[in-house]
Amino acid sequence: MLDPSTIVATPAPGRACGTCTLCCKVYDVPDVQSVSGEWCRHTRAGRGCGIHETRPNHCRAFFCLWMTEGWLGPEWKPEKAKMVLAMEPGSYHLAVQVDPGQANAWKRDPYYGQLKRWAAASIEKGRHVLVHVNRNTTVILPDRDVPLGEFAPGDRLVANPRMGPAGLTADVERVRAA
Repeated sequence: MLDPSTIVATPAPGRACGTCTLCCKVYDVPDVQSVSGEWCRHTRAGRGCGIHETRPNHCRAFFCLWMTEGWLGPEWKPEKAKMVLAMEPGSYHLAVQVDPGQANAWKRDPYYGQLKRWAAASIEKGRHVLVHVNRNTTVILPDRDVPLGEFAPGDRLVANPRMGPAGLTADVERVRAA
């Protein structure tokens, strides 16, 4: 599970959450009893966090990639894209947290094509693009998408790189915790 409090990031010049609150829906935030897939009870539609001044560190420390990476275009702002991009600490996999109310948003243009390009560019480094819709995870690979289902605490992704007809790809699987 992504723990945003372990990532130190700052917004890119000119970036602000503004009316976007999608991270308040797609992540678990135990400190405020918020469950992924449901709006946090402190979210104020179109206005932001109702407890902004006293919000937990988990929320305080998190900035999505649209906020930190100025090269991402306006189409990637979460409220428009219906997905939040973040790097997973430790593995540096690209985590794509999709609004469950728009579960197929990641499959639309221009998003899917770009996610495939990022998957192809990341695989040499042993990194992957992971799409999460609630608790269900799909790995985007250069040549296919692999649904892996729900990851429980302690489960891990195992990837074995190999050459495919179109270049480097991987066989991936979810390995259950012992």
